[in-house]
Amino acid sequence: MNAADTAVTPQHKNPAYAIPLEDIDVSNPELFRSNTMWGYFERLRREDPVHYCAKSLFGPYWSVTKYKDIMQVETHPGIYSSDSRRGGVTILDTNTAVQLPMFIQMDPPQHDEQRKAVSPIVAPENLARLESIIRRRTGEALDSLPVGQEFNWVEKVSINLTTQMLATLFDFPWDDRSKLTFWSDATLALPGEGLVESEEHRMQIMGECAAYMTRLWNERVNAEPRPDLISMMAHDERTRNMSPEEYLGNVLLLIVGGNDTTRSSMSGGLLALNESPEQYKKLCANPALVASMIPEIVRWQTPLSHMRRTATEDTVLGGKNIRKGDKVVMWYVSGNRDEEAIENPNDFIIDRARPRQHLSFGFGIHRCVGNRLAEMQLRILWEEILQRWPKPGQLKVIGEPVRVPSPFIKGYESMRVRIDA
Repeated sequence: MNAADTAVTPQHKNPAYAIPLEDIDVSNPELFRSNTMWGYFERLRREDPVHYCAKSLFGPYWSVTKYKDIMQVETHPGIYSSDSRRGGVTILDTNTAVQLPMFIQMDPPQHDEQRKAVSPIVAPENLARLESIIRRRTGEALDSLPVGQEFNWVEKVSINLTTQMLATLFDFPWDDRSKLTFWSDATLALPGEGLVESEEHRMQIMGECAAYMTRLWNERVNAEPRPDLISMMAHDERTRNMSPEEYLGNVLLLIVGGNDTTRSSMSGGLLALNESPEQYKKLCANPALVASMIPEIVRWQTPLSHMRRTATEDTVLGGKNIRKGDKVVMWYVSGNRDEEAIENPNDFIIDRARPRQHLSFGFGIHRCVGNRLAEMQLRILWEEILQRWPKPGQLKVIGEPVRVPSPFIKGYESMRVRIDA
């Protein structure tokens, strides 16, 4: 069932309205695995936009579910901290791997300095250099797909392309590039869900990542500067004296940021078009609509369901008293479906008048540093798809995808697809 289906479910049939308001816990990973969280977010937006959940797998937290309230949190970093020492940016504060110091988990001025060290990777001139590489690899990946038989789009396209991109950004040994995807997945996996058995197992994996990346750092710091992320950090005075923990934290941030989000949108866009066949026809009739479709894919998918902050002082948000130290979770996945901010938010509309009005990249000082690169990868993917399969429905999603059981990464483990020639 897609989002539009759940949003119009009559309240008397919607399980989200069958439990007491105070018992709603939208962080339950099972809601995201089953894609049944929409009704709960809808109810919170209507009845309790800043909602306190006393008991969850991740402890007590506040849910911020409306666009305007999320913007209030985003634009006041002095009141709502991202610092890893206060809990960082995810609800997973029992997860030691994501509590490492990294610039997304820092407040100004340290955040600003470290972010500047890696931002040249997505400067316009570097994006122009990368475009031809991305297009060639995208074409090769699509040309290798089997026609007329089912395959896993997540593996063959989404993971394949994002892993290649990561290897390029880090100038990572090509034959080992699958390690980048493994480290990314292990960083945020819930223990016991298959990939990571326990926090101890996760930290063992992170240790392997640290050893590998430290070797690359030592090679690059003693060589001439190059246009890759490790060399940029090794040669920039703002980051060259980072602690080993900060270096590992920033490496993991850049791996996850460059992997999970784009990967999920590469799969989510195809799913959205299959669930909205009239939009698929519109796209094939006018391929120029790819430009406005890309930000709509990013909004509709919302590859990171939330970001978390911690209150640095007593404050008031949406009429609720937030106490110093409280965990405040901004549910982007809900803000992107807020009827007061976005017209027909549960519909996938590729020619929206304001397609960039969404929260998927964050806002303010923590806005995603790689958002333009992500959009370029998605744009090239769809330009190349339409050149090969220009008729609506030639790429068919078969059955329901298998979704990631996580309240943070909103993505797919597998999605069966068949290409009709």
